[in-house]
Amino acid sequence: MRSNYKRIGNYIELVDERNKDLKITLLLGLSISKQFIPSVANTVGANMKNYKVIRKGQFACSIMQVRRDKKMPVALLKDYDKAIISQAYPVFKIIDEKELLPEYLMMWFSRAEFDRHAEFLAVGGVRGSLEWEDFLDMELPVPSISTQREIIKEYNTIVNRITLNKKLNKKLEETAQALYKHWFVDFNFPITKESYPELVSGSPDLEGKPYKLSGGNMIYNEELDKEIPVGWDVVSLGSVIDHKKGKAFKSDMYQEVGISIVRVSDLTKRSVDFSNCYCIGENHYEDFIDVVLKANDIIITSVGSWASNPDSVVGKVIKVPETNNRSLLNQNMVRLRTKINECQLFLYTALSRKEFSEYVISGAQGSANQASVTLDHLFDYNLSLPKREKLNLLSTKFNLLYSKSSISESEINIMKDLKNLLLSKMTKVEVENEVA
Repeated sequence: MRSNYKRIGNYIELVDERNKDLKITLLLGLSISKQFIPSVANTVGANMKNYKVIRKGQFACSIMQVRRDKKMPVALLKDYDKAIISQAYPVFKIIDEKELLPEYLMMWFSRAEFDRHAEFLAVGGVRGSLEWEDFLDMELPVPSISTQREIIKEYNTIVNRITLNKKLNKKLEETAQALYKHWFVDFNFPITKESYPELVSGSPDLEGKPYKLSGGNMIYNEELDKEIPVGWDVVSLGSVIDHKKGKAFKSDMYQEVGISIVRVSDLTKRSVDFSNCYCIGENHYEDFIDVVLKANDIIITSVGSWASNPDSVVGKVIKVPETNNRSLLNQNMVRLRTKINECQLFLYTALSRKEFSEYVISGAQGSANQASVTLDHLFDYNLSLPKREKLNLLSTKFNLLYSKSSISESEINIMKDLKNLLLSKMTKVEVENEVA
């Protein structure tokens, strides 16, 4: 063992506090992305007194199925003073924070190399669990507290910038949703010379005014059970898109680098996280060319849960980021592309709405934890649309909004690369200092 490397077990101890008085009601789960999430477990009839208490600054982890998942879920509680979690999760804390800071240890747990080492050590049981003693014997460099603080500060600067850009993207997404509702649900899109010359020529003062509020002609549509503008059509989703189902990949094709395979587990709330994708070699590319993903492709999950867990819900809709580079679509998802290229981002906005999610769930079959939906049901979803020329004009606004989002998304990816670089340097800096 190098002198600047120490056993994790030298610095942590287990905590086994139970919710005996039932005073704590906040129940959290632990995600494979190393975060605490609201629990979706069915607790009806469960004895909540047996649930473990976790407090701010303490860790929870899962040592089960590490080899199968190729990750060890572990997280540091920072956002809550206290909560309860399943008794299946070991809870631990730093013994002496004058020697090792919790944030520094969590940075170490966030390294891809840590997960690879944990996977290597996980040999217990059929699914590959990590023995607790093997976890304690894993090592990490422990610099001085002042050095730890400097590294944490640099790391947090990057993480905060990522968070800021994500908030900006969320605001742009909300703006797009509000615009869609105003124009395509409330039908108060702006009247222009290009879209409604027959109205503007007779009443020039109508230019720029909202259509429905300005007395635009409406007609009742039986399929939607509401009025829509005269001249608009009601079309099924299937009639305006081309689609391709994802394919299954054999595990013996996987390798460390190559062409990324996008799985359901790689989908974020509205995008794709390519950092943990499996890969296949270039020699297999031609075999799967029909499921190649392009920027702004829409992906919908056809298998998942009915629960509120955003990581696995059926009917999840995401947009492939513009930073995508020749990735491939795995099974249990379908890729959509509009037949009118200019309207791809408009359609993504339409399908990101709660109404579409509820429609998908209404046709899903199976249990709450494992549901599926047919493509026939997905593609029967109805949309009200103007004629192509007017749709192109209205879609331009959505394209402008998402172009700003793409810039922010590119910055996020740069920041993620910097974050990973900093994590990878946690060992090298200490080795250099030791030699010096």
